[in-house]
Amino acid sequence: MKIAFFNTKSYDREIFESTNHAFGHDIHFIEPHLNLVTAQLVQDEKCVCAFINDTLDRPVLELLKHRGVELIALRSAGFNHVDLDAAKELGLVVVRVPAYSPYATAEYAVGLLMVMNRRLHRAFNRVREGDFSINGLMGFDIHGKTVGVIGTGKIGQAFASIMVGFGSRVIAYDVYPSPECKAMGVEYVSLDELYAQSDIISLHCPLMESTHHIIDAQAIAKMKTGVTILNTSRGRLLDTRAVIAGLKDRKIGLIGLDVYEEEESMFFEDLSDDMIEDDVFARLLTFPNVMVTSHQAFFTREAVASIAESTLQNIRQYENKEPLENAI
Repeated sequence: MKIAFFNTKSYDREIFESTNHAFGHDIHFIEPHLNLVTAQLVQDEKCVCAFINDTLDRPVLELLKHRGVELIALRSAGFNHVDLDAAKELGLVVVRVPAYSPYATAEYAVGLLMVMNRRLHRAFNRVREGDFSINGLMGFDIHGKTVGVIGTGKIGQAFASIMVGFGSRVIAYDVYPSPECKAMGVEYVSLDELYAQSDIISLHCPLMESTHHIIDAQAIAKMKTGVTILNTSRGRLLDTRAVIAGLKDRKIGLIGLDVYEEEESMFFEDLSDDMIEDDVFARLLTFPNVMVTSHQAFFTREAVASIAESTLQNIRQYENKEPLENAI
């Protein structure tokens, strides 16, 4: 099948070209993000492959349909950037990659926690400058702390398992409790109980209307003073302005973010020669107890290879009129 592959980097081209040897699709790699302007680059491709920061609202979908597109293949698990109602009305099929390597994101969340807690980034820079003092580098034992996990799908389960291994008490909130988590001793509680009891809170839920700003000013007010918050899921799970207020009030002790509410115009791009125009994001970066990375939690060899395999298999299933395992 002919595929218009938007929002591509060198690593995308490398892994998809390699994986495609077993599938034989005709891939047209397009570097820019997909939006109403770049959608006009679609020629005779029946499939558009898009990533998390591409625009797939009604106007874009209408234009893609007009240009003959039949299939939207997301190379991501999240689909909050797609107007699914419009896609259904237009007869566009949408498929995604529901799981790749849950360990990649779970391990990265733990990495954020360890780096921030023990100030490894600051210690690294000090030693390189010949400063061997340890003032200001004191952290806390994770063993014995209460860790709250919001969302216990495959990634949340993997994160909970690691935290159990640390000797932490793990509590969780999910509309659908996981038998695997229960078997490892995870206790399910209400959101309010999780906020009140947790020393560390890690977000692993999808972005939906019910989870938008699941951590806002009211939620932060219910948390322990000095709480650590991790978000490797979706940026809009957090109300960034409320987080900044929580940091200023010393309510939040540490926060590690691999995602951001308005990341679409920044993340995955080299803006080192440009000025950051997002004042909220710039303010966030001024806090010494904040670490922000550029949506790279998924980025392991195993995960990217799995994404490529699943994406191309989804397209093959559509082309061969087979049951679509990963249709939305």
